[in-house]
Amino acid sequence: MLSTKLHTAINDQINAELWSAYLYLSMSMDAEAKGLKGVANWFYVQWLEEQDHARILMNYLNSRDAKVTLKPIEPVQTEWGTVLDMFNKTLEHEKVVTSLINNLAAIAAEDKDFASSNMLVWFINEQVEEEESAREMIFAVESVEGNKYGMYQLDKELATRVYTQASPLAASAE
Repeated sequence: MLSTKLHTAINDQINAELWSAYLYLSMSMDAEAKGLKGVANWFYVQWLEEQDHARILMNYLNSRDAKVTLKPIEPVQTEWGTVLDMFNKTLEHEKVVTSLINNLAAIAAEDKDFASSNMLVWFINEQVEEEESAREMIFAVESVEGNKYGMYQLDKELATRVYTQASPLAASAE
């Protein structure tokens, strides 16, 4: 049985993941409005991934016979000055999410809830990847800054990014 504190924190994290999805969808729409279909695609894939993260947590609460409580999604920013601004915001945001996940892991450890601790390992590893991916994108955008052809090429490359369902969801579908 989940402690009330962990149950509440996981429900809060579900809301944070859905807010993250909404943020990335907003970035995708802003990039598309600016004619950057590849950048839009990169953020669209992020949108899908964040929804997966929320679903994993919802599935986990359901498996522990704990109620999922969905909350309103707060508004998100809808425009960014540059692609670099978008990726800097992404890294800043992912660092916040990392701290939230670390907090969940700390509560689970405090509760000696080994099942929850084990489930959260996937999220901890995912956050390392998310921050690394954002840093790589910042480097890539900075590398072509001021070079329209370079940005054109980067945008074409980002258009090839494909969505891969999160492994905990893929495993549960088998």
